[in-house]
Amino acid sequence: MGNKLTTQILVAMVLGVVVGILFRESAAFLQPVGDVFIRLLKMIIVPLVFSSLVVGVVSLGSVQNLGRLGTRTFFYYLVTTIMAVLIGLIVVNFIKPGVDTVIDLSAFHSPPAFASSSDSVTFLSVIIDIVPQNIINAISAENMLGVIFFSIVFGSALLSLSAKGEVLKSTIEDFNDVFLKITDWIMKLSPIGVFALLAALVGQTGFSIFKPIAFYVAAVLLSLFIHLFFSLSGILLVVVRYSPITFFKKMFPAIAMAFSTDSSIATLPVTMDCLEKNVGVSKKVVGFITPLGATVNMDGTALYEAVAAVFIAQVVGIDLPITQQLIIMITAILASVGAAGIPSAGLVTMVIVLKSVNLPLEGIGILLAVDRILDMFRTTVNVISDSCGALVIARFEGEQFGADDTGF
Repeated sequence: MGNKLTTQILVAMVLGVVVGILFRESAAFLQPVGDVFIRLLKMIIVPLVFSSLVVGVVSLGSVQNLGRLGTRTFFYYLVTTIMAVLIGLIVVNFIKPGVDTVIDLSAFHSPPAFASSSDSVTFLSVIIDIVPQNIINAISAENMLGVIFFSIVFGSALLSLSAKGEVLKSTIEDFNDVFLKITDWIMKLSPIGVFALLAALVGQTGFSIFKPIAFYVAAVLLSLFIHLFFSLSGILLVVVRYSPITFFKKMFPAIAMAFSTDSSIATLPVTMDCLEKNVGVSKKVVGFITPLGATVNMDGTALYEAVAAVFIAQVVGIDLPITQQLIIMITAILASVGAAGIPSAGLVTMVIVLKSVNLPLEGIGILLAVDRILDMFRTTVNVISDSCGALVIARFEGEQFGADDTGF
């Protein structure tokens, strides 16, 4: 579906812009079509996040068997993802791509709930609210942090049951497959939704939206390159004592595959082959780290979602306090884990991040205009981060690489 759908979305975007320019305010008659598309996305968020996260946790096999390798791996994933999101938030707050252009997306729906009460939100309340008092209330209130927390706890408990929970594990996997299929159906409708949202948006704003989009793209790309050439390359130099230049050369087939396919999973065989044959990482480490990383380690995706959420807030004229940006950071990190294996994951998880701070979901129509381009870069960063992680864990496991490759 990938390339065909991308072409359809691009055509829909062009037609949406043309219709918006021709009909101006009258193009608002298409808004209900866009609203239905947004509602379809919202409809699947909770069950999809729950089932995806539970399946992801259960796929680890056994809590007891993770041991030292699993602990080090997850610590690496957590540290690099936090670094990526922090870089993205710093850059987007510095560049402010959406500040000079305020678009009233809230006119389509009610304004964000936190806009009038953000001053009462504290760091402590953010941490406390991660744990829901009532999961049913959390679901009905679309408290995504609460849903994500419950999903991880549920998955961990199911994992600890071992053989006793096989029937339930299989049921949830089937449940997840069902919602992945529904997601696939909804994504086939995305050209229609994009056309309607963009036509109504351009009809309302004219060409004023295109300047902030250009700065938004610049903010995302700059953040990704900073993370790539400073964070990940720094880890290779300091922790692994391995030349980043040598690393990029040896991993180039996987990097090229990631850039062209926009899929960490599709790139996985090439990534594993490069790490084993070109770099010299053991089969044991590669076999554990890379499949897990392709599933749960999404530095580029988490960074993109954080930047996009702040950008949308700027576009609609909302000044996000630090506590709301903290919620965005936490949700982007957790949602990027839950996005694993989901077609057009960036779109689905973007809904989760926006809902966590009650930003208007209509902003997705703006993001889709450049999502394909940014997806190529963020997927590449995801794969590079997975590969760096394999080298880090291999080094901690006592593995050695050729002296000519270290750069020291």
